[in-house]
Amino acid sequence: MAAVVRELRGAILDSHVNNVYQLDAKTLLFKLRKADKPVFQLVFEAGKLLHLTSYTAEKPMVPPAFCMALRKYLRNGWLVNIEQHGFERVVVFTFKTKTGTIRLVLELFGDGNIILVGEDGMILHALSYKRMRDRNILRGEAFRFAPSSGRNPLKVDKEEMLEELRNFGDVDVVRALARFLSIGGVYAEEVLLRAGVDKKKPCNALSDSEVCAIFDCLHVLLSQVTSGSLEPCIVLDEAEGFVDVVPMRLRRYDGFKHQPYSSFNEALDEFYARVAVLERAVAAVEAEGLKGEADRLKRIIASQEKVLVEAETKAERDKHIGDVIYAYTNELQALLERFSAGKRSGKEWSRIVSEVLAEKKAGLRSSVFFESFDVKRLVVNVCVDGLRFGLDLRRDLFANASRFYERSKRAKRKLKGAKAALEKSRKKLAEVEAKLKMAKTLEKVKPAKALEELAERKIKPKKWFEKFRWFVSSEGGLVVAGKDAVSNEVLIKKYTEAGDVVFHADVVGAPFVAVKTGGKKPSEQVLREASEFAAAFSRGWREGFASVDVYWVKPEQLSKGGPSGEYVPRGAFVVRGRRNWLRGVSLRIAIGVVVEDGEFRFVGGSVDAVKAKTNVYVIVVPGNLSGKDLFRRVLAVLAGKLPKELRERVLKVSVEEIREYIPYNKARILED
Repeated sequence: MAAVVRELRGAILDSHVNNVYQLDAKTLLFKLRKADKPVFQLVFEAGKLLHLTSYTAEKPMVPPAFCMALRKYLRNGWLVNIEQHGFERVVVFTFKTKTGTIRLVLELFGDGNIILVGEDGMILHALSYKRMRDRNILRGEAFRFAPSSGRNPLKVDKEEMLEELRNFGDVDVVRALARFLSIGGVYAEEVLLRAGVDKKKPCNALSDSEVCAIFDCLHVLLSQVTSGSLEPCIVLDEAEGFVDVVPMRLRRYDGFKHQPYSSFNEALDEFYARVAVLERAVAAVEAEGLKGEADRLKRIIASQEKVLVEAETKAERDKHIGDVIYAYTNELQALLERFSAGKRSGKEWSRIVSEVLAEKKAGLRSSVFFESFDVKRLVVNVCVDGLRFGLDLRRDLFANASRFYERSKRAKRKLKGAKAALEKSRKKLAEVEAKLKMAKTLEKVKPAKALEELAERKIKPKKWFEKFRWFVSSEGGLVVAGKDAVSNEVLIKKYTEAGDVVFHADVVGAPFVAVKTGGKKPSEQVLREASEFAAAFSRGWREGFASVDVYWVKPEQLSKGGPSGEYVPRGAFVVRGRRNWLRGVSLRIAIGVVVEDGEFRFVGGSVDAVKAKTNVYVIVVPGNLSGKDLFRRVLAVLAGKLPKELRERVLKVSVEEIREYIPYNKARILED
């Protein structure tokens, strides 16, 4: 955190808050501007990360309530301070706004939080509200920092360290360091590794020289951060997989590959962007979940098949028993009558059974099928043609046969439902196995594709003119326009040279447009294209004008010195001498797609300049369609003119790629 904050202070202090976006439940993106600098994108996620990013991100159509609150308080404010609270995982951003000084507190411990604090120290808004034992995060309550996780190592001297470590008794020194100082387990281990002290050694066994070595190694690490002598890098394993991202080389990673970066923010950006996209790609695959579902369905199918076989066997057996009863009607009827008659004569069941067994032994046909008798249920158990079944004495023989036939019918009816359930399970298993097969392929393919898409989202370093609005004329010359008062001033003062031509629409609220001539005389065609650009980005577009007058002059005709006593505001210049007029210049602009080697890029500018580069373009004029609806419509029209293989890729690009080309983000499409 100390390394990140030090870099951020040098990069983005005194920047202007252009906008705030909430990318997901816990992630914010700040767009920050500084004069004569490219736009900074500061991203932070509660509880996880903080760094500048050079990747584009998809913004939600409707900003969440917390994002809207941040825009209300912070948009158009100035970032005047960034500081780490103590040596904790807490960073405080201080903004100077129209409503006063406001702090935004980013907490990166635990689940994290983002808290907006007013000038009076009261909580205005928070990403998550909660009541806790030591403090509350609630609107209208005074903000308090969480209790410290340990002493600030920058404010501990050698004697204090010696005393504090000894007080930990037989606790391992690595655990004691992590608790005593706010450095975390990784850096506690690193300090001990450099000091040559066993991390498992009890604190009460440490010698004075060992404590001194620990103190010295700790301060070598700290001085690298405080002095800015960082060696930021991403640690890689043998398979080029990301292991860690660190602001300096660590002994614990000796033997690993290291990918160096020019700044720690750049290393963090690459690490977290790559890790996040791979996590999403692997999560999308869900191979493990599909495998588990397939195994579950296989168990269900095996059980259903077993039940089905048993049900079929039982249905056939019961029907067969019914048939056997009818086939041996006389013998079985005589056996039942033997039991009934004996009972009517007053004999005990045991005596009747003994007599029947004796008759069976003697080979009497009516008793030869007898097996046993169930006194409780009054069932005569028999065995006929290898089939064992019971006959109820309380029913006649034909009622017994009907009972078995009915059981067979019921079993067959159940079979129908069981077969349907089995078929459904088999179909579902086939679908899951197909998905699993695809998922196993995607496990290898999708991460690679995700990384390709990530590379496409990387914002490439801008050339000087890319900080402004610009286009290349049909003759190959560069035409550059200011975006606001500050960039107007910078464009004229820093980037115009003798021989260049400067345009301005005859409307209050219009940019200066410079034609870079390279010392050559500009053609009438280039002058017309530049005048069209100057007209389009004037306030006349916002007011819905059809045309405006435009003039051009030489850079030396522009001056910041007005008549005596007259104030010339920032971005404005006094024009001296003759103006060259172009009357009634139409307000229109073109956006096109240039395809080269299977790749595409967007171009914008005057209509003739875009037409000279591509036949895939759309012309827009002042109108009422605005925002993302307009941008998506423009992308759709452009995609419709492209080959099928590029169409889908164009529709997937961020709308930010064409936002800059459309004046005031408001227009109507003139030509499809």
